[in-house]
Amino acid sequence: MTPHGAGPGGHTVASKAVAHSATTSKTREIAVASGIDPADEPSVDWGWHQNFHRGVPIAAAVVGVVLLLFTIGHPVSWTEFLFSAVPAAVCFIGAIAYPLHQRRRRL
Repeated sequence: MTPHGAGPGGHTVASKAVAHSATTSKTREIAVASGIDPADEPSVDWGWHQNFHRGVPIAAAVVGVVLLLFTIGHPVSWTEFLFSAVPAAVCFIGAIAYPLHQRRRRL
């Protein structure tokens, strides 16, 4: 197996996105300012290189709502209710706690 960005024989392979410096100058400036070299990691030019700071809490809240929607109707037993309600509560707590933790960590 070859390392990321390396072709057969270990030679570095430049992607077409990295070769277009005129169209990717803004993303290159952001990438260089963040300390990531686009030559080493071509995915920087695609814009999917960092975490989803807003997406994680939103996804957790959506999953929590979906889990609670599973309890509507005719639950067969308390076990079914608990296996939906407890993970939903964990998702809601995480959706609130994660942004607070990230904000505190940046200070």
